[in-house]
Amino acid sequence: FNPITNISYSIKDAGLVSIRVFDLLGQQVAELVNEEKEAGEYSVPFNASNLPSGIYIYKINSENFNQTRKMLFLK
Repeated sequence: FNPITNISYSIKDAGLVSIRVFDLLGQQVAELVNEEKEAGEYSVPFNASNLPSGIYIYKINSENFNQTRKMLFLK
């Protein structure tokens, strides 16, 4: 992904949503969302310009949904 990218997601039911980004060592490098959201589609920007190139993992958690995805960042 580019230094600035958008992570799109949709929420089926209203509730607390969190999106966090981790490096491969498991250290959290960013918290993009941590709030109550209504059902619907959303997009959140992620600016990685201050991070080194590498593989990052983002986790989306809500009350009834969990998803983990990988991202490859090259400068």
